[in-house]
Order: sequence, then C-alpha cells, then structure tokens
Amino acid sequence: MRHLIPSYIRVPVMFFAIAGLVEYFVDSGDQPAFIAQPIILLFLLLVLLVLIAIEGIVNSLDNILYQSLDEEGKKRYLASQTKTPKFTKVKAFYSNLVGKHKPIEEEGEIILDHNYDGIRELDNNLPPWWVYSFYISIVFAVIYMVRYHVLNADDQFVEYEMEYAEANKAIEEYKKTAKGLVDFNTVELLTETADLKAGQKIFEANCVACHMVDGGGGIGPNLTDNHWILGGGIKNVFKTVSEGGRSGKGMIAWKQSLKPLEMAQVSSYVLQFQGTTPANPKDVEGDIWVDDDSKE
Repeated sequence: MRHLIPSYIRVPVMFFAIAGLVEYFVDSGDQPAFIAQPIILLFLLLVLLVLIAIEGIVNSLDNILYQSLDEEGKKRYLASQTKTPKFTKVKAFYSNLVGKHKPIEEEGEIILDHNYDGIRELDNNLPPWWVYSFYISIVFAVIYMVRYHVLNADDQFVEYEMEYAEANKAIEEYKKTAKGLVDFNTVELLTETADLKAGQKIFEANCVACHMVDGGGGIGPNLTDNHWILGGGIKNVFKTVSEGGRSGKGMIAWKQSLKPLEMAQVSSYVLQFQGTTPANPKDVEGDIWVDDDSKE
C-alpha cells in the first residue's frame, strides 16, 4: 500500500489531516487556530518536520533492506518501485525538497572508510528541507533578538499583563449589565416593574416579621423615614441585606439564601417605602441619610 501512494502525497495528506483535526478541536473564534494561537503554528511546523523525518527514516530502512537482498531480489524490488504512480510536478518539487541522493546501486561510490562494527557511513549531503529550516531558524533568532532584546518590544509577560487588564475591564463592564453578578459596589437601583414585584415577594416572604408589610418597622427599624442605621441608598441597603446588620442584634446575612439579583430586587423594593406613611411607624433610629450623588 505504501508504494502505491508516493511519499510526496502521503506527507501533505497526513499534515493537512492533522491540521484539520487541530482546527476542529481548538476554539479560535472567527480566525484560523494557527493565527489565533501562534503556538499552534509552531506545533504544525514541528509535525511537518517529523513527518518528513519519518519518511527519511523509512527510506533508509528500505535502503538497508535492499542491500540485504540478492541480485534477483534487488531486481524485483526495483521493478516494484517503478510501478509507483507518477505526479511529475509534485514529484519534482518533493525531490528538490529532499535533495538528490545516489541511487541505491551507486551508493558504493560514496561509502566512507569509517567502519563501526560493520556499519558503514555514506557521504550524503544534508537534505535541502533541513538546510532551509536551519537558515530560517537563524533568521528567526536574529529578528527575535533585535525585536525583544534591542528594541525592547513587549514580551510575553507584558502582553499577559495587558491582556489580563483588558479581561478584567471587560468583566467589570459585563458585571454592570449582568444583574445576576452584581455586588454592593456595582449594584444599581432597579426600577422595572418585574424586578420590583419580585422584590416585593421576597420582602413579604422574609422581611415582614421584622419590618412589617408596610415597612413601618417592628423588631427591625422603620424603612419609611430618612434615618438609617447602616446607611441608605441602594449600595448600602444591598450591603446590609447581603452581609447582615449589626453584630449580635441586627438581621442575618441573606447572601447565604438569596442570589445577588434577588438581593438587588428586594433592596430596590425596600427603597420604595421612602416617604410613605405606615400604620404604626416605629420611632426613628440612626442618622439622617443624604445621598452624596444628590449634593450639589
């Protein structure tokens, strides 16, 4: 089967098959994987070199096998080789890439005098693909040195810090619009009817025992006046709901049982009591709260 498909066909087919698998399994968005992640390009180049090297090793083993055959066997071997399909242009390109070598029957002309336990050495030239790769590596090394050690371009550590900062900024921007990810630093007052109704249900299920259904207060403080023990405004109310009240005599921390969105909803609903008149208002507690944003 191997002789039916030339190596200059096998190598590209196997290479593009591996590249296709990498492209399929690596999530690179709209860009090709080897562009989005340059390390993949390096990996693919390494794969190509390995495939070419394997072909070279297999050809060397074929040579050894040929040398071990008798004259009749060599004739049969050469006859089988001539049956390989010919793709002239591709074959010429591949031949230029791997270089010219002496035919097996002429290798005796380039055998060196060195003899290691019966193993003889051939004076073959290095394959052009290897030489070109070596030259490319030298050019790459020079460009890399000039760019990063002479011109002091951003290295991978600086690039990491920049990308990390951009990612954190994107996360913070996302949190501003993602209701379910808010905390007391990013929470905003919710005014949509659906959010306020959800907050009312949470309040009536968990808070009326201490604050009364109209917010007038009982065990807990009055929510209708402008006095606050731990500060007013959506951020302070959210923090109080989340972290709990004063140690030993305040309410529990509801972050254990309510989601961030639910705490934002009930906090926004609580602020709806401001300025209303409850049936039995509790005496004022705490200090008058003035929102800093409302100051001129």
